[in-house]
Amino acid sequence: MRRLTLLLAALVAAGACSQNPPETAPAPAPAPVDSAAIRAREDSIRAAQARAEAERRAREEEERLRREAEAARAQLTADLAAMVHFDYDQSAIRAEDQAILDRKAAILAANTAVRMRISGHADDRGSDEYNLALGNRRAAAVKRYLAGRGITEARMDIVSFGEERPLDAGQNEAAWAQNRRAEFELTAGGADLRAPN
Repeated sequence: MRRLTLLLAALVAAGACSQNPPETAPAPAPAPVDSAAIRAREDSIRAAQARAEAERRAREEEERLRREAEAARAQLTADLAAMVHFDYDQSAIRAEDQAILDRKAAILAANTAVRMRISGHADDRGSDEYNLALGNRRAAAVKRYLAGRGITEARMDIVSFGEERPLDAGQNEAAWAQNRRAEFELTAGGADLRAPN
């Protein structure tokens, strides 16, 4: 009997090994590819990238124009502030300074809201009273020159500091030449300067 039990167990085991594996459900079929939807998505991505690139370029161009305008305003301000110098004991405008004053006149003509103060200075040779009068004559000569170029006199105030505000305290001709000058200060309208045509 024991033999029969063993034989039966062997048959059951052999039968279990020979059985086919259970059938599995077939894999679901892949969803159909919607090529139009894919193209639309890709087109949308490309359009968004193009918009971002155009916005970046526009920002860069705006920044470039802002920097150029700032540099132009700084140059105009520097041109208006440029000093002119005078010969010893003279108030006549020197030939080499006429170009500086002509540039100022052009800028002032293009910017009618600008007002300025012209200050006359002298070196320290001579009395205080004489140097104050000389500084005044120098400032007045500059004002007359600019008025002769069409700038309304009411837009220009003058003051003399004589020898009170030297640029160079030295006691030699180089220092004195620096101190014989007219300086320019914008008193109104300097924020929105525009270049002359």
